[in-house]
Amino acid sequence: MNFFKRNKIKENNRLVYPVPTTSGKHPFSLINNYTPLTKTEFELYRSLREAVPIIDAAIEKTIRLIGNFKVITEDKSAQRSLDDFLANVLTTGGNYGIYPFIATYLDEMLTYGQAVGEIVLSNDNSQIAALYNASFDDVEITNDGNPLNLIVCKKDNGLTPAPYQNLIMATLLNPEPNNVRGKSILQGLPFVSSILIKIFNAIGNNWDRVGNIRYAVTYKPDTNSASVTAKQAQQIADEWSKAMRSTEVCDFVSVGDVNIKVIGSDNQILDCDVPIRHLLEQVVSKLALPPFVLGLSWSSTERMSVQQADILTSELEYYRTLINPVILKIVNMYLRLKGFNTSAEVKWDLINLQDELELSQARLNNAQAMEIEQRIPKSETEVEV
Repeated sequence: MNFFKRNKIKENNRLVYPVPTTSGKHPFSLINNYTPLTKTEFELYRSLREAVPIIDAAIEKTIRLIGNFKVITEDKSAQRSLDDFLANVLTTGGNYGIYPFIATYLDEMLTYGQAVGEIVLSNDNSQIAALYNASFDDVEITNDGNPLNLIVCKKDNGLTPAPYQNLIMATLLNPEPNNVRGKSILQGLPFVSSILIKIFNAIGNNWDRVGNIRYAVTYKPDTNSASVTAKQAQQIADEWSKAMRSTEVCDFVSVGDVNIKVIGSDNQILDCDVPIRHLLEQVVSKLALPPFVLGLSWSSTERMSVQQADILTSELEYYRTLINPVILKIVNMYLRLKGFNTSAEVKWDLINLQDELELSQARLNNAQAMEIEQRIPKSETEVEV
């Protein structure tokens, strides 16, 4: 006799019915599966900019803050022709002018750590027809065994060196030794950003439950058999589902001991301000932008803001040094094709007007002092010892 044998409940007589719900995972799964230095790294950085808006805003603001530039030549005739070319040359996306080309070039360099551009000549090779920003889905930067010689290859059934390498421009940001690849300013942010996205996703799920609450319906059966209890639980579940799906206001009436509670109503939502602040500090420090530029009202003194602005100025000056060779290569190519034998120089706009304002104020003070000294006779200004 099996006195200790328990009665098994058939599957169709179960008493607990699962209710489908949304998954707690955020949609940017590529960030969770981040593996550095792989071919999917470019797609990762694109997804990272889409997932964390502050990263995308930081790159866009850096491009805007780098400012505009002018190219100066000694020949006046060449200057007029060059100014017209720089303002009206066709670039990627149907834009005109060299500035959209440089903006896209800098955007790729900051995002992917490298950028590739091409000078497109006319059919008769007599002039520059357009400037083209290449996508890294189509090209890859390699070398020919010499680490100082960059070769841009097309991804056509393998890597094929692109023709006319003298018309192609390639820039690596902070390249690694013995490695033909640059470092993106987003390198190191996937792990921190994945935690930040999880917090945001959890906040969204919590507020989704607050706005569209879930219920826990508990039925305490009497002395009925298991089969009868299962049928009663199934009937309660069906009627409750109909009441929840109804577009009209419905009341749920049941016989017996039925307890209805809101899921999660007794739990306290975790405070997310402190962890989000810590994570954003890591992101902002990597992007090298002052917090106030990104709209973050963190407490800082006036002296600290000035120092942060000086650091930003040094970062922008460094990016300008990487862009200058690209601009000069385009300009020199244009001048040679037009038959001008003159040199060119790139002059950027001032990044920070604060230093210029202080210099102007100092010059004004010196001029006022000299004027006062000229008004007062020299004998009155001399001091007897």
